[in-house]
Amino acid sequence: MKILNSLIAGILIVFTLWEVNYPLFQPQSSLAVFAMAGLVLCFLNFPLRKKWSGKKWSRVLDGTLAVLAVLACGFIITQTETLFRALWLDGQPLGNRPGQETGLDIFVAVVLLILVLESARRCMGWALPILAILFLTYALFGPSLPNWLIPHRGYDLDRTVAQTVLHGQGVFGVALGVMFRYVFLFVVFGAFLGATGATGFIIEFARRIFRNSVGAPAKVAVVSSGFMGSLSGSAVANVVTTGTFTIPMMRAARFKREIAGGIEAASSSGGALVPPVMGAAAYLMLEIVQPAVTYLQIIQSALIPAILYYLSLFLFVHFHSLRIASAPAVEEEPSDPEDSEAVEKGKKIIDEPVKLEPYKGVLFAASLASLIAFLIMGFTPFRAVTFALLVLITLSFFRPETRLTWTRFVEAIRGAGRDVVPLICAAACVGIIIGVVTLTGVGTRFPALILPMAENNLLGALLLIMVGSLVLGMGLPSVVCYLLMATLVGPVLGKLGVVPLAAHFFIFYFGMMSMVTPPVALAAYAASSVAGSKIIPTSMAAFRVALVGFTLPFMFVFRPELLLLAPGGESPSVILVIYATTIAALGIVAFAGGLSGYLLVRLKTGSRCLLFVAAALMLYPGDAILFPKEWMLTIHDLGGVALLVIVAMVTRVAGRREIS
Repeated sequence: MKILNSLIAGILIVFTLWEVNYPLFQPQSSLAVFAMAGLVLCFLNFPLRKKWSGKKWSRVLDGTLAVLAVLACGFIITQTETLFRALWLDGQPLGNRPGQETGLDIFVAVVLLILVLESARRCMGWALPILAILFLTYALFGPSLPNWLIPHRGYDLDRTVAQTVLHGQGVFGVALGVMFRYVFLFVVFGAFLGATGATGFIIEFARRIFRNSVGAPAKVAVVSSGFMGSLSGSAVANVVTTGTFTIPMMRAARFKREIAGGIEAASSSGGALVPPVMGAAAYLMLEIVQPAVTYLQIIQSALIPAILYYLSLFLFVHFHSLRIASAPAVEEEPSDPEDSEAVEKGKKIIDEPVKLEPYKGVLFAASLASLIAFLIMGFTPFRAVTFALLVLITLSFFRPETRLTWTRFVEAIRGAGRDVVPLICAAACVGIIIGVVTLTGVGTRFPALILPMAENNLLGALLLIMVGSLVLGMGLPSVVCYLLMATLVGPVLGKLGVVPLAAHFFIFYFGMMSMVTPPVALAAYAASSVAGSKIIPTSMAAFRVALVGFTLPFMFVFRPELLLLAPGGESPSVILVIYATTIAALGIVAFAGGLSGYLLVRLKTGSRCLLFVAAALMLYPGDAILFPKEWMLTIHDLGGVALLVIVAMVTRVAGRREIS
């Protein structure tokens, strides 16, 4: 099975690298090959149910589904490419048969639809397939729906499956296209970075930097998870990799299990924000945002929010570590044998000498620097990552510790294939939803429903969209949540005067925050399994640690200078950028102090409440919401004064007593 997986993944990598740079196939055919490989890998590696994985009949079923995936996707290819003109039904390519599909077309579409839904269930769980089925039901029974569910004239099964599967608005549409043209190559890039040991350098480097710092393990988690998350784009995958090292280290440093898991979950979830790689949503923005933006504009706008988010995490763990250090040791002692074992494991990791291999750092830095350089030179993202991958492979051969031996090379290929399967299956399933949205016109009618509810009030619309993103994000990857919300409500923000890129970042952030929002917080669930903690307390801890991430989107909608944008979308003045960033950073200091209960000394309730007030005044979004726009400087000044008062108070009593 490993050999077959490696072979399929290797063919897929070579095909994708060649096709995105030197296309030979029609776009739909390319996506059909891409989907075919993803579906086959899914059915061969994700069993119908885990407890049946070893049974012969289950393996036969999986093999049958894989063969059906090859046949169904092969049909799309033969009915699209001129090379197979002799096989075209009715003498017309598939793209020329909308509304005139044959019975065989519809049969293949139904089979492929079922395969996509089942593959998504195997990879992602029930949430996404159920959502797709609800949208299909909406398409079929539109006339029977009540007014509040946006009824429509309804479409029969043939028209629905043709729209969602056979043509370019559904399964083989924008979602799968982004995975093919952009995301998969960055997954390959990350897999080869890992195979050379360059990503392992991140953790060792963070350990070296913070080895003598209070709360060093937590700071290692924040920094390393940020970098690793940027490369993987998956919060859950990040948690189960870096968390294996960082959570035991935090336990050994007297962090409670729930807090250790929460810090790791919040740090891993934010990795999709970190330039230059970012997550799949960044590449979706290239396709969706209108007027069109460049990749450089996206990563430039992401820079300050990412810094502010990780500043808030870093300050929280710093203040929390100082608070732990000032408390009696008995507060954090392990209470059961399993906990003691985790603490001992963390102590061993901490006591291990830092094996910092400089060339791995050089390789990591050179690979990312080359990627950024190619982007600045004007290369498209897929070509830039192709050349950066060549730079990485070439430089890896200069040292034995990074050299891509045959074993490492095959493992990188297999790892890339394994990591991309959920993305392909999820994107194909999302394509079904987008196909229904396009067919029924709900994407244009939904904003008309939202606007009256928000009463043309921007804050009201933002709050509704925030809730929608968090609800949709329950059980869905953040990129899937972003794509759905951007399709449905992105136009709402444009009608309310928000800078288009800021509007899409707003939706993206809350899709990402759903990873740490109870009751369904996938990153926190993964962290709780690593930490051995209870799910809900870990989710609540992750939510608390990442809380500043819920204020940032409102801030950069009302202060687009934080995205290096002016209200009209042009470049802002340097003074405005510095002012907005400084006020936000000071607000984050106050917020982190209030959350952690520490600022030079341990704080009690009164002082923490005053810090929250100071933070609220400085993090107040700006523009006229509850107060006139002219009051903004005064409000921010009041927040700064409140922070200075608290700092003065704690400075006087630092080292002597707690303040009340």
